[in-house]
Amino acid sequence: MKQRISFLLVIIITGLSFSGCKQGQNKLTDQEAADGWKLLFDGKTLNGWRDFKGDSVIQAPWVAEKGTLTSLGKGSDSTGYIVTEKQYENFIIAFDWKISDGGNSGLLYHVVERPEYKVPYVTGPEYQLIDDAGFASPIEEWQKAGADYAMYICDPAKKKLMPAGEWNTSKIVFDNGHVENWLNGEKVLEFEAWSDDWFSRKGSGKWENAPEYGLARSGVFAVQDHGSRVWFRNMKIKELPRKPGQESLFNGKDLTGWDVYGTELWYVKDGELVCESGPDKEYGYLGTRKYYNDFDLSLEFKEEANGNSGVFIRSYIKKGVEISGWQVEVAPPGNDTGGIYESYGRGWIYQIPEEKENILKKDDWNKMRIKVAGDKVTTWLNGEVMTDLTDQKIGQGKGRILLQIHSGGGIKVRWRNFNLSEL
Repeated sequence: MKQRISFLLVIIITGLSFSGCKQGQNKLTDQEAADGWKLLFDGKTLNGWRDFKGDSVIQAPWVAEKGTLTSLGKGSDSTGYIVTEKQYENFIIAFDWKISDGGNSGLLYHVVERPEYKVPYVTGPEYQLIDDAGFASPIEEWQKAGADYAMYICDPAKKKLMPAGEWNTSKIVFDNGHVENWLNGEKVLEFEAWSDDWFSRKGSGKWENAPEYGLARSGVFAVQDHGSRVWFRNMKIKELPRKPGQESLFNGKDLTGWDVYGTELWYVKDGELVCESGPDKEYGYLGTRKYYNDFDLSLEFKEEANGNSGVFIRSYIKKGVEISGWQVEVAPPGNDTGGIYESYGRGWIYQIPEEKENILKKDDWNKMRIKVAGDKVTTWLNGEVMTDLTDQKIGQGKGRILLQIHSGGGIKVRWRNFNLSEL
């Protein structure tokens, strides 16, 4: 009788264990919920996900089945992406995944959706998911599972990858530029985004011709159907706080931290940053290497010769010297210095009142302040408010700070005392 009772207890306990395990998939514990974790996949539907640059999941070959977010293996390099509806900045994301024999996929973050971008990976860093052993052709270390694709490779001594068809557990930590990739309980790599080493890798490899790759501070997550089946479960995220900081964008010595676009002239002289028209007399830009979304920036400028220039905010380079974003105008007297112009869009969205044109000091140093917070932009010139604007489209933008040389030739502007506080 005692043996029978013991046997029944074993069956009951075992059944409860399996039931508990099953019930635990795609759910948060009470402690996780209290700590701020949220599910990215509810285990039953595609709620919270949509096609890349779409409104819902219509074209991408993804389904929710048997408690997993599953690709059907019908995508390609240029198709088959779904993204989260929400954007994320700093986070810890954890997820289980398995892949089919010879399969290839990835999870990308900080993806920016713009009309000219056909794929997410030209902006978003990728945690590589692949069948290392079974992939059809030889692959480099930077292509293997757990790598920060085409940038940082895993520590082979710490990497333990399960075979195709078996579950792996992964984690990505992105904390104000500090990045960690974890695989099956081990930290397999870490690095600092936007460091000199990071930019060196970006500029000399696969992303050499992708100027906006990895620069965004926030964006959506994307998962990829690359022509093979991949399964996800227990996808959960904990958002981390932004750490405000102060920066001097210009060191007074050289152009460190900036990128030049076009053939016009940018140089440092007597501790000042100088922009000057070159022989081509075309547009030219000097852009920060990093994106700045919410910030308070002050700087000084002095117009010499024709001062037709500007400070672009939340802007990006489309190609060559084509720029998209918003310019805080710097121009000769009578031409709306401190107003806001939208490139490749609406044109002038705020021109300053005529009675404020005399605030600009001709042939002297001027102090400009630009504050960008959400959808609100305020500009000051020599202590006077020039623009106080709320604009939904600006609120949706993200990008760099860039200085401009206008086309036409004969332009020369001096800049100094750059100070930026991130909000």
